[in-house]
Amino acid sequence: MQLPRALIVAMMCFTSALAYQAKVSDVGHATDEHYNHLHTFKADFTEIYQGPGISRTESGTLWLKKPGRMRWEYRQPREKLFLSDSHNAFFYVPGERQARRTAIKNLDDIRSPLRYLLGKTKLEKELEGLSLAPDLGPLNAGDTVLRGVPKGMKDRISSVVLEITAAHQITRIVIQEVDGTTTEFRFSNMEENVAVQDSLFRFTPPPGVEIIEQNQLTP
Repeated sequence: MQLPRALIVAMMCFTSALAYQAKVSDVGHATDEHYNHLHTFKADFTEIYQGPGISRTESGTLWLKKPGRMRWEYRQPREKLFLSDSHNAFFYVPGERQARRTAIKNLDDIRSPLRYLLGKTKLEKELEGLSLAPDLGPLNAGDTVLRGVPKGMKDRISSVVLEITAAHQITRIVIQEVDGTTTEFRFSNMEENVAVQDSLFRFTPPPGVEIIEQNQLTP
């Protein structure tokens, strides 16, 4: 007996949907496993910001160390430093007379979606509606591109896009805000589980530099 065409089409769609979700889950789980076994991470980064009438590209080096520590050392086009010691975050521009500090709980910074890499990663829980993003081609052939919305940040971020290699490394993060601005981070020369001194995540102000407290901290 021949099955009705409508039933065949429905079965094909259902099978395709299962395969689609399986790929998302497989990539998400493998990426979780990869980052959950990391203790430290170092990479060169390029940060590309685009907003109404503004386009800015900066670059430098990023260090991450569990639990909850990160250091963004900008070199181009201007030196500046952003770091967190898992309790407080600091922002300082060399040559200025003040450095800013805020408690991590008050941190209102676009880097927030990166913090899941510093804890127990589970992408399908951290990013709601995680799915493939076929409309956003990968920068490198063979990579997978996923899209989701960070939990608890819907009022500010409309989506986060992750480009993930076959080795389950995240090489690009694109953060799209509800106001239309976009911040993209690209990572290269990645080193994992290398020796990273704790002193990198402690901010010691240069002589004559005052630390001021702020409720929010955005470089």
